[in-house]
Amino acid sequence: VWRQEETERINRTLTGAERKAAFCGLVEQEAQLIASIGRHKLNADEENQQKAILHFLDKCAQPKRWKAYDGKITEMDTEHTLRARELFEIYRSISMNDIPKDERIDVLLTLRRTVKEHECKLTWEIVELIDREVDLMSREVKECNLEGLRKRICTLFLQYIKTPKFNPEVARILKVPPDPLKLYKNVNFCISCENDLPSTEFPVPANSRTIGRCRLCCKLDNEAQRREAFLKYRLILENLRKSEADYQDDAKIVFVVQRQDLQYMIESIWGCQSALSACSDLYDLVMVRWDKQREWSPWNTILLTKDEADAHLRLCNLQEAYEPAFIHRIKYKHIRAKNYFAQIPAMASFLHRSDNQANAN
Repeated sequence: VWRQEETERINRTLTGAERKAAFCGLVEQEAQLIASIGRHKLNADEENQQKAILHFLDKCAQPKRWKAYDGKITEMDTEHTLRARELFEIYRSISMNDIPKDERIDVLLTLRRTVKEHECKLTWEIVELIDREVDLMSREVKECNLEGLRKRICTLFLQYIKTPKFNPEVARILKVPPDPLKLYKNVNFCISCENDLPSTEFPVPANSRTIGRCRLCCKLDNEAQRREAFLKYRLILENLRKSEADYQDDAKIVFVVQRQDLQYMIESIWGCQSALSACSDLYDLVMVRWDKQREWSPWNTILLTKDEADAHLRLCNLQEAYEPAFIHRIKYKHIRAKNYFAQIPAMASFLHRSDNQANAN
């Protein structure tokens, strides 16, 4: 919206070489804003990832809890929860920044003693990295040059914590079970990125019959799509529901219709303009009953400006107020709305009831 407004302003105020220069500057400014949004997103993702890790480790370290018959909560620590709490405290200490050199060395030595309890390739690599950092710190290497090494230590130690052999309490929280044979029945193929992923990575709607794209592909597709502002349609729907509630005649159809349905009606059936004045400012348009004696429905409505709607609702006889050609045009739009909403099962019952009432009248 901002880019469109700037483009209109440039076209309105500048010409010739100045106009071309302004467009070049606009493109550069837009690129800078998009890059800034990307940087904010990366920072937010990194921060959220660190929060998720700390929440996961804190969940592992929680004591066992149960409610007694008198309603009191009893807590009990087991050897597994104590082990998980110890590992959590060590991870939180080594992931902290800007701590004194002596404290950092004490934390690293504590970590070294902890992982040395188990001999494997992972622990050997952690010990090697710890020795390397202690050696570099003794050589007065700058803090900024140690960031990569410290991230590797944190990553490997997190992998150590997530191993049930070293931290038994983590086995009940891990999404992926240690036994890979249990995953075979819950793996699906993403048709977009062509990866085999767990079923939890696929958003499956209630009416879906097949597995489509994974969450990451859906997220990327959403970022690539052109953004549309639906506020104007939501405002029209909110005003419509508020006006129908004021009638107090148990109106139901208006609360079944969703924003997408109303948008289709306004764009495809009513052409985004008032039926009387052809005004196309959606912020000034409202939907009201065509025949105010009957409940609002897609086949009993008209799109008008606010002033026209007030005048329309004061009419007593539509046949005398409007010309036959205009009434015929409105009826044609109602027929189109009937044909569209007859395909929706939730609206079909209202459509049949409305037809029966019309026949009775």
